[in-house]
Amino acid sequence: MAMDTAEDNLFAEQFRAIASNVGKAIMGKPDVLDLAVTCLLAEGHLLIEDAPGVGKTSLAKALAITVQAEFGRIQFTPDLLPSDVVGATIWNRAANTLDFQPGPVFSGIVVADEINRASPKTQSALLEAMAERQVTVDGTTHALPRPFMVIATQNPLEHEGTYPLPESQLDRFLMRIEVGYPSKQAELEILDAHGAASPLDTLRPVVDSRAATALADHAGAVFTAPGIKRYLVLIANATRNHPSLVLGMSTRATLALQRASRVRAASQGRDYVLPDDVKQLAGPVLAHRLLLTPQARAQGTPPAQIVDDIMSSVPVPVD
Repeated sequence: MAMDTAEDNLFAEQFRAIASNVGKAIMGKPDVLDLAVTCLLAEGHLLIEDAPGVGKTSLAKALAITVQAEFGRIQFTPDLLPSDVVGATIWNRAANTLDFQPGPVFSGIVVADEINRASPKTQSALLEAMAERQVTVDGTTHALPRPFMVIATQNPLEHEGTYPLPESQLDRFLMRIEVGYPSKQAELEILDAHGAASPLDTLRPVVDSRAATALADHAGAVFTAPGIKRYLVLIANATRNHPSLVLGMSTRATLALQRASRVRAASQGRDYVLPDDVKQLAGPVLAHRLLLTPQARAQGTPPAQIVDDIMSSVPVPVD
């Protein structure tokens, strides 16, 4: 097993600095912040599902400021068109040329606000961008920046005027989390901090985009032992054979859980993944990807409970 190095400790310090800086705007939610930063450094996309007004958009803005990434925001509405997301080719009469006008998706961190209020056709406009970090418009492919992260917010489906996200799009989100209401003490601190002005107005970057990309590269090199890889495959197979699931983990989900586990290991100052890293992230990475049987849905079984059952049943590697 590899020994910790100064570089691993530096990663852990910078991880904590990023999370702490975002925490100046989102108070009383350290676990949520750790997951958001893990998602960013795993080069994944984040789906935040919660009631309006709990800080979903503020979290995204604070993260963009902290890593000095260009911020783009798309307010999803029923009349939003795909071209409003990715951009369009427009005739330039003065130059007698067709010019591509990029949409807000061409940003480092893109907030897709209330994504489930738009039609499925418009939601699907993000699929190529999220999966391949590129956009194709009128036959021409345009690369997106790095880091590139979509932070989508959605209201619970029981809210009026919402559309469910298709399974293909849910699978492209590395994690789904809930912010939740703050504790009484945290809400008092929020009242004090937001009394005169928003903390976002005074927030300053901790790292730049190049440094954030270097952190992601470092996390990608964290060692995953053969036993841990077998553990990931066993978890995937368990979801695919679970009696309460119609759809289990995809191969993309297995890779996503490995990437996130590597970031968590590095955030702890290690250059190797432990089973605990996988266990801690299984819920946020997997629950939204699982499709329940009609019987399980009728019984009100939450996907997170099935993930817990699977994680407790799959043997932990000892090698």
